[in-house]
Amino acid sequence: MISLVGLPGVGKSTVGRRLARKLDCEFADCDAILEDRLQCRIREFFEVEGEARFREIESRLLHELMERTDAVIATGGGIVLRQDNRDLLRQRTVCVYLQARPESLIHRLRTDVKRPLLQGGDPEGRLRQLAIEREPLYREVAANEIAAGVRSLHALTESLLRQLPARAGSGAESVDPSAR
Repeated sequence: MISLVGLPGVGKSTVGRRLARKLDCEFADCDAILEDRLQCRIREFFEVEGEARFREIESRLLHELMERTDAVIATGGGIVLRQDNRDLLRQRTVCVYLQARPESLIHRLRTDVKRPLLQGGDPEGRLRQLAIEREPLYREVAANEIAAGVRSLHALTESLLRQLPARAGSGAESVDPSAR
């Protein structure tokens, strides 16, 4: 099982979908699954129910996805905020941190209206703050880290494939936890 973590807009869903195709395994996009189940956009859910309630539901989904054995999971950017999620990602998946500087993402997210934490007057400042808060957590769970901000999707996917353990698509048991 492979999981992808990183800042909003870094390409977890797009890269995850391509990676799953290359590995001939299932793809799970946490945000898309949650929006389908909630029957509304995550932004709308945040406005009505709040972030804490969303994080509870997101965590339950991650636990559910861990029952699968052969999948690529594109997580939501904030999945690492809960310790139990970090433990699951580290112990049950080959977790890859798609790293990008906020400056390289902001042009892509300038007109974004989906991501609730980037709405308001200063999305670039908010993205920088998220990077400061979350980068240590992304690194805590990651077995691999790959620079995502400047590569084409094809080059990023190919580079990622070369870095993955031979059996990564068949479960994290092939990874030596002490090698992290």
